[in-house]
Amino acid sequence: MGVRPVLADRYQLGPVLGRGGMAVVYQGVDDRLDRQVAIKVLRADLAADPGLRSRFEAEARSAARLVHPNVVSVFDTGESGGRPYIVMERLSGETLADLIRTGPLGEVQVTRMGAEVLAALSMAHGAGIIHRDIKPGNILVAGNGSVKVADFGIARAGDALESLTQTGAVMGTATYLSPEQA
Repeated sequence: MGVRPVLADRYQLGPVLGRGGMAVVYQGVDDRLDRQVAIKVLRADLAADPGLRSRFEAEARSAARLVHPNVVSVFDTGESGGRPYIVMERLSGETLADLIRTGPLGEVQVTRMGAEVLAALSMAHGAGIIHRDIKPGNILVAGNGSVKVADFGIARAGDALESLTQTGAVMGTATYLSPEQA
């Protein structure tokens, strides 16, 4: 059940950009549109689990609804070798977590970044989508200093009648949970 080096006769897989709890993100090229992309592929050991596949596919649908300058754009979805994938905008730069590790950030820089993250989350909330895992590692900083919120992997529609998680289950990264969730 391996991922092919070319997905949908269109997307060339390149080196791994990152690994998360559910997926591996690859550098890629969209041959049809001749642009750099990021391709998020559900991990092989999770692809057979219908609940996790459903959550991964829900991420794609949620993120695709969000069109905003501070949200990573979703371009396409598909399946290869039994593993679903999401094709997204690829940014040059680093995560906010990477940037923080280099040293303190300036007040003006932090204020601008915070405003951009809040604008993205406000728009998502207005669309009925709750991120549920906002943290420095899910905030991408472009070369020009602007930020984009990524990884709506555990987002949920606020008006959904069914949840993809169990009642009472806590979702997110423990060190970034709100006090009432911790």
